[in-house]
Amino acid sequence: MAMAQDAEGPGRGEGGAVSATAAAATVGLGMPGSGPPPDGAFDALRPPDAALIGDCVHCGFCLPTCPTYVLWGEEMDSPRGRIDIMKGGLEGDAFDAGSVRHLDQCLGCMACVTACPSGVQYDKLIEATRAQLERRVERPRAERLLRTAVYSVFPHPRRLRALRGPLRAYQATGLGRLLARTGVLGRLPEPLRAMESLAPKLGRMKALPARVPARGTRRRTVGLLTGCVQGAFFPDVNAATVRVLAAEGCDVIVPRRQGCCGALSAHAGREGEALAFAKRAIETFEAARVETVVVNAAGCGSHLKEYAHLLRDEPGWPERARAMAAKVRDITELLDELGPVAKRHPLPMRVAYQDACHLAHAQRVREQPRRLLRGVPGVELREPAEAEICCGSAGTYNLLHPGPARELGERKANAVLATGAEVMVTANPGCWMQVATTLAAMGERMPVAHTIQVLDASIRGVPVERLLARALDGPGTALPASGTSPAARPGAGPAVSPPS
Repeated sequence: MAMAQDAEGPGRGEGGAVSATAAAATVGLGMPGSGPPPDGAFDALRPPDAALIGDCVHCGFCLPTCPTYVLWGEEMDSPRGRIDIMKGGLEGDAFDAGSVRHLDQCLGCMACVTACPSGVQYDKLIEATRAQLERRVERPRAERLLRTAVYSVFPHPRRLRALRGPLRAYQATGLGRLLARTGVLGRLPEPLRAMESLAPKLGRMKALPARVPARGTRRRTVGLLTGCVQGAFFPDVNAATVRVLAAEGCDVIVPRRQGCCGALSAHAGREGEALAFAKRAIETFEAARVETVVVNAAGCGSHLKEYAHLLRDEPGWPERARAMAAKVRDITELLDELGPVAKRHPLPMRVAYQDACHLAHAQRVREQPRRLLRGVPGVELREPAEAEICCGSAGTYNLLHPGPARELGERKANAVLATGAEVMVTANPGCWMQVATTLAAMGERMPVAHTIQVLDASIRGVPVERLLARALDGPGTALPASGTSPAARPGAGPAVSPPS
């Protein structure tokens, strides 16, 4: 399949001048050594739906919201260009290396789904296509090894927890700064450098109680999905979630031996893994007998809500999957639905709220977190420009495609800085790590927190200075970039050791 340039011509994307990396991105980035699948692009096992492909009328409304098109101005790196590749595959074309690269470079942010006036279900199309690629495309050896390493660790909570000890030791000894000074870090492959820089600061990890009773009148019994990365690297977010739910009248059940929900695997096309993870999650929360399943990571929440589609062909599972999906709520969605009963104490600060793509675009949860933040006395909400453009995290995208992810991270970081806010608030661990790490690399360290941590601090009466200090230097925060000064950006909050 040939690559086509957008009718506007090269040199301009929807966001202005295209990135300086456009030539490399549209020619050599990704998997230049990928071989085409035998006997055409798709096999008979759930290929992308021709009817859904036919919904696209090529109007172009998706272009200004597509991160890769905004970066490079390349038609085949836009949603409608990728849909053309899928259409060709259904018509019998075999994918060449360029076609695979264009599909791989999609972040799966779903901004195009929000922008599309025709209701094109691009999310279902790209997920089905990636499952085909995962089965049928022979990737280069280095790419295979990287993907195997990533998906052998990140969807497995126990393995992630096992990494905490060595990673804490690495951070405590300052080995990263030594490796940076000696030039060792700079000689590592770019994906490994991305992993090293994205690792958040780790603190002590306390186990959550299996059940926390509601304070006051019980309004709901909920189960908490603790998540993989969220549970291992951001346990403070889960602890804050439990405290706020209890304060708002919820009995909170934290099922033991939780596994991955399957989001990372599904978004990468690893269909068999995703199905197995989903079935285990359904069994776990069925046994918990809760009214609502609460999620505080946007990518996990959007995937759980799609369980009925994922398990549609699995005998005995479709109805159970529909019942599970109907119970799922993002934490901000549930709290907005219940309405506040716990008193909010003032937190006078300027907050830049950054929309997580899988919350805003996939789940259509936009106003709820904003209403909750505005409900905190003293909070002044600031809106970053280009809110619809992904920050570049996109699950594991910033590990598999660190170059464009870095550019998108810088774009988002600059938009956040331009608001003049004192703290950035978001709803997904990937967004948190991506933007906070980018800010640190730019020499602009800034406090970053989850929405639920702001609500928790307000309900508990935590002073704003303490909240900002913990959001800058506490567990889960970005470390100063290796080889740079640990000083914070002026006005970003006190750069002091946070109280526990």
